[in-house]
Amino acid sequence: MSTSEKHLMKTTLAIISAMVCGTLHAQVTDSSFFYYQKAMEAKLDRRYQVASQLLERSLSFNENNVAALIENALVNLEMRKTDQAKALFAKVLNIEPGNKLAMRELMQLNFSYRQFAQAIELANQCPDCTGAHKIAGISYYNQEEYAKAEKELLMAMATDPKDAEACYNLARTYLDMEEYKKALPYYTQAVILNPEKNGWIYEKGLLHFTLNDYRSAMLSFQEAAEKGYIQSNDFKENLGYACIYSGEFDKGEALLLSIWEKKPGNKDILRDMAEIFYQQKQFDRSLNYCQKLLEIDDKDGKALYQAGLCFQKKGEKSRGQSMCDKAIEMDPSLAKLRQKKEMPGGL
Repeated sequence: MSTSEKHLMKTTLAIISAMVCGTLHAQVTDSSFFYYQKAMEAKLDRRYQVASQLLERSLSFNENNVAALIENALVNLEMRKTDQAKALFAKVLNIEPGNKLAMRELMQLNFSYRQFAQAIELANQCPDCTGAHKIAGISYYNQEEYAKAEKELLMAMATDPKDAEACYNLARTYLDMEEYKKALPYYTQAVILNPEKNGWIYEKGLLHFTLNDYRSAMLSFQEAAEKGYIQSNDFKENLGYACIYSGEFDKGEALLLSIWEKKPGNKDILRDMAEIFYQQKQFDRSLNYCQKLLEIDDKDGKALYQAGLCFQKKGEKSRGQSMCDKAIEMDPSLAKLRQKKEMPGGL
């Protein structure tokens, strides 16, 4: 065979090979598209398991079919197969690193898995993805990086001022930063945006209590209870003290006594009530709880000293001073209270 004939044969074989490859590629592409179309019909009918199987078949012909990968991930989400969906979205990003849909979904999945570092990384890569600033902010909050959380959550609120969750988490961020006055307006706004969140209402009440706004605390606690917040002993105790500080003496006293009746050996509640009623100039009520303490322990110097102060405030100074002297004999550490009282501005 001549050189020219050999060359002609090679050229012919190359053309035939290209034609065969082209035909096979077209067949593969057609098959992939065929199963993809069938999958979309099944998805439209909400036959998600069938749709997923058809998409897997489509991907068997073209494993890098981004459209099929995304649809399969979304179908798996519908079936609550989040692990599978997560892996499929990750594969999409390996093929198309800038695919925003995959970034957004993977960001949300990592966040729901409490994989906050990964969620933050994706949010930073796609700051204009829906919910990116909120997810980053809440993730930073959970990592106790409060300054970063504040920045992201403020941006989330600027983007959507009606986002109750972002508002609440911003309030929590300020609370943990001990910036209570900054936290309060965001708690207030969060409750307005989602008034059925009884836990938020209760936390708002605790914040009012911390800021010595006892009437607002009382009203928040009551609202939380009306919205179904569980009225545990701690809840009743906080509400009881808020009521007393607000001048609702009977209601507060009844709440605190209901707790004490469940654990009558607890002297702390009685002592606190004696002190608070003294502060509120309810000296007879204070004396009542001093008496209860002394009935439990007749050597309770603190209770006797408190009773002595009450008698002095009621005008029986000699009797009260005598009781305070006896209390100091029983408990010499109480002498510092008398020194404090005798200082300018003392009790």
